[in-house]
Amino acid sequence: MRYFLRLAIAAAIAAANILISTAAAADGDDYPRRAVRMLSPNAPGSANDTLLRLLTAKFGDMLGQSVYIENQAGAGGLIGTEMAKNAAPDGYTILSGSTAGMSIAPHLHKKPPYDSVNDFQFISTYAVQPNLLVVNPALPVKTVQELIDYCKARPGQVNMASAGPGSQSHLAGLMLQAAGNFESLHVPYKGGGASVLSVMTGESNWTITPAPAAAGHVRSGKLRPIAHSMPQRTRLLPDIPTVAETLPGFNYSAWNGLLLPKATPRPIAEKIRAALIKTLAVPEIKEAIEKQGAEVITQSAEEFRELVRVEFENTAKLVKAAGLKVD
Repeated sequence: MRYFLRLAIAAAIAAANILISTAAAADGDDYPRRAVRMLSPNAPGSANDTLLRLLTAKFGDMLGQSVYIENQAGAGGLIGTEMAKNAAPDGYTILSGSTAGMSIAPHLHKKPPYDSVNDFQFISTYAVQPNLLVVNPALPVKTVQELIDYCKARPGQVNMASAGPGSQSHLAGLMLQAAGNFESLHVPYKGGGASVLSVMTGESNWTITPAPAAAGHVRSGKLRPIAHSMPQRTRLLPDIPTVAETLPGFNYSAWNGLLLPKATPRPIAEKIRAALIKTLAVPEIKEAIEKQGAEVITQSAEEFRELVRVEFENTAKLVKAAGLKVD
């Protein structure tokens, strides 16, 4: 009897420990216990990846564990974003989402592997970045109107680089051409870094790309900035005019934000959000992000979800109007 009593007591203790452990996981008390993976669904050197690396310089300190970046590029962000959706909902996989993977890529596939609005738990945006219209410095073009006139005078001879078909830079370029009533030959590359490099080397003539992908090259003189895509001038790019000053109504910028698998316990999500807010309050982090031409901005989970919902609907119209092929 004593033997069976000891077994019963041991079983009861084990069961209690399991319940305590489960409750701790649910309320996030013991999170994080190990390193956290930050999924970047973009290639190294891209705008999203550039900003994420700046953010993670202090994010791990605020979260209380090391945070490492894992690049899973491909299909315009679809591959890495799908991996995040299917990851264990325990807070140890965080997605650094962006316009490309959440609002554009799903429209280019007949059966997208995730629902951008309903398959994730939203944390917050951390940056908004204008697209920057840049040209090779050797091109005799210094304004939006000069670019339009230059392209019109040379039909089929001026190349526009993009990060790939259906990428943000591709859609922004199509919007610019439609608004300015001119045409350029589209030259797609594998990622934002490669497309920007093509303009620097003269292989392509111009691109309109997320500012973080081009800001450093603008400062070094390897690219000439013509305009940016925000509706009004910004203190982050004080000497650069807006496209809208030449083409009224033009507005096409991007965001970066953190998301989690849908079933992640809310207390864990709140810990991640708190760490994000603290990170963005560090002066050197805020300054580093702004030096890339991106504005630091946070939102509630509900505001972030609504941003994606509205943008998703608007992008659907743009993709259809552009006649982009759906795979």
